[in-house]
Amino acid sequence: MNGSEFGAGPSGFRVERLASVGSSNDEAMRRAREGDAGRLWIVAGEQTGGRGRQGRVWSSPPGNLYASLLLIDPSAPVRAPELGFVAGVALCEALRAALGDDDRLAIKWPNDMLFDGAKLSGMLLEGAVLPDGRFACVIGIGVNCRSHPTTTPYRATDLAEIGTSLADPAEIFDRLASALAHWLAIWDEGRGFDAVRGAWLKSAAGLGAEISIATPTQRLSGRFETIDAQGRLVLATSAGPVTVEAGDVFVTAPARLATGG
Repeated sequence: MNGSEFGAGPSGFRVERLASVGSSNDEAMRRAREGDAGRLWIVAGEQTGGRGRQGRVWSSPPGNLYASLLLIDPSAPVRAPELGFVAGVALCEALRAALGDDDRLAIKWPNDMLFDGAKLSGMLLEGAVLPDGRFACVIGIGVNCRSHPTTTPYRATDLAEIGTSLADPAEIFDRLASALAHWLAIWDEGRGFDAVRGAWLKSAAGLGAEISIATPTQRLSGRFETIDAQGRLVLATSAGPVTVEAGDVFVTAPARLATGG
């Protein structure tokens, strides 16, 4: 399967499967710099240099899903961060189908998927202005299908451990690709972000609960109220509401899933 491209993918997307890559995100960005028109999925059997947010190592042995979607000029660059929420909603939808709509599945802001509080998947969104002026955006998604790391700061799990019969990476990818094509159309270059935001909040981990957030400069605690129109987390603190653009969330009180406003 190394280097073979097949199928049109949903709604005109292309899919290329590689046995092994350093990083599926890096491979997708390399294709962008070589002139690829985008709407291209790179799906890897394993990654030898997988990484997550903030340069963290992403354990990438065979048996799990490693997939990156390359989009060229998907929107104005200022709206590109919204794609993380688009992908989060799509991945949650795909995993709900595999897990029988289990309500223990939730999205931890901004981009992790949890099952019963344990990390099931992660996401890395990257963008770059290309030499020819085009804007390339890559959505990288990793799902623990048949194994999970045991040395992470957070408890992790995988689909096989959970017990679902749908733990095959190819099946999960098919569901993900279809769901993401659907939600990209709803998002519509940012015009439909309100709908994406509403769907995201319905599956948000810790919504309405006491949480703490480790940002690059400080640690904050308060009640998770909502995400705003730009996807920033709104935290109710004793000093008033605080808007957080980036950070690691820790739920410190029982979480609930509810529709946010």
